[in-house]
Amino acid sequence: MSTFPDQFRLDGRTALITGSARGLGWEMARALAEAGARVLLHGRTRDRIEPRLAEMRRAGFAADALAFEMGDRAAMAAEVARGGPIDILIHNVGERDRRPFAEIAPEDFARLIDVDLNAAHALVKLVVPGMIERQWGRLILVTSIVADLAVPGAASYIAAKGGLAALTRALAAELGATGITSNSLSPGFFATETNAQLLASPAGERQRERCPAKRWADPPEIAGAALFLASPAASYVNGHALVVDGGVSATYLA
Repeated sequence: MSTFPDQFRLDGRTALITGSARGLGWEMARALAEAGARVLLHGRTRDRIEPRLAEMRRAGFAADALAFEMGDRAAMAAEVARGGPIDILIHNVGERDRRPFAEIAPEDFARLIDVDLNAAHALVKLVVPGMIERQWGRLILVTSIVADLAVPGAASYIAAKGGLAALTRALAAELGATGITSNSLSPGFFATETNAQLLASPAGERQRERCPAKRWADPPEIAGAALFLASPAASYVNGHALVVDGGVSATYLA
């Protein structure tokens, strides 16, 4: 007889987590592996992902690695096919361009939209047919609180994340009857390697003070939200943006 905690098990499922060599992607991959999933780690090159793959296997988890650049659609398709049927996709990859709007050339804007938004569409197209065939799937697109709360100096990134949030809703509406759920995961201020320089700056201190929790999040704090959305426990959660930001988006500055 199954118990409620069994609703969070992922035994027999295969999960692809893009951008999982470090940061939030690694924490989410580790959580899903601990819940019983076979995890497909992803990085731009095999050299980047092999140390994490070895770490997973030493811990006794079922894991493999896929290596491709988001802009290389042929390599993406080949690697995804090599990974086998995918039940859970957590699309976590996202580049940033921290420059004022006036300094971002149209071709730079288009390139970031391609990597951060168009690539998500291409990846979903690859995994959805199998999910429909099996009548079970989880699509989790990692956005950001900037999808709804803009800041200066990140116009292309904000546009891409807003597009991902909209794509999540569109997929939920279109695929909901097929056994697939589509949700977004919206992190706030996380103390990842990528944000190390920002964290130590005056702007980082302002962000810490802006958060009701009065701190930046530790990367492992994303794991529980990701596991919930990926699990059978979230079977009727569809089209939702799960915010993990310590209360930032629920407040305004006095």
